[in-house]
Parts: sequence; structure tokens; C-alpha cells
Amino acid sequence: MTVTKRDLVVRISNETGMVQQDVLDIVQKTLDCIAGALANGHKVELRNFGVFEVKLRKARVGRNPNVPAKDVPIPERCVVRFKPGQDMRTQVLNVMPGSPSRSRRARPKRGSAEGSAP
Repeated sequence: MTVTKRDLVVRISNETGMVQQDVLDIVQKTLDCIAGALANGHKVELRNFGVFEVKLRKARVGRNPNVPAKDVPIPERCVVRFKPGQDMRTQVLNVMPGSPSRSRRARPKRGSAEGSAP
């Protein structure tokens, strides 16, 4: 299941009694401020949630899956990294594999009895 910005707005509105349009404005302004700070090279730290920061990804050589013999140069670029805070890590650890809240199937580890052929 994917939680959208609209889902957040509705939930916050229901919990606070605020008008949805006011909540949407606040959520959007918050996201705009985070994006603006990152675009200016600043780190955004939200205590107990996590840290957003811009990192430089080095140039590298990749492979074209359709023509594996041909090298494809990938230039350096800036990417946004997110490091979850302690509270979020703790909450995510409580998500059990196979529960409905997980969107991806749990894959067996390499070499495990489930994943290996007899």
C-alpha cells in the first residue's frame, strides 16, 4: 500500500480538526522548504525522523543491458540520501516479514533451504 500526500492531509485533518486545504498548504510548504534547503546544499535534520542530505555520486562506467559489450559512461551527479532516525528504525524493525504492511515479497536468503534446489 502506498501512502500519498492526500492520505496524509486527510489523516492530519481528521486528527486535528483543521480544514483539509489548510493542512495541504502546511504539508506542501514543509515539503517545499525541505526541497529548497537540499537544492541549496543544506542538510535537513528532523529529530527522531531522519536526515536528508545531498551527496555527490562519482562518475562511473555502466553497462547497457541490451548491448552488454558496450560501456556507457555515467557522469557524476548529486543525489538525495535519507538516513532514518532511531525512532523510525525501531518502528520499521517491528514490521514482520509477510505482513500486509510490507509492499514487497520477502525473498529467501541465498543458500537457505527455501531458495536452493534439492
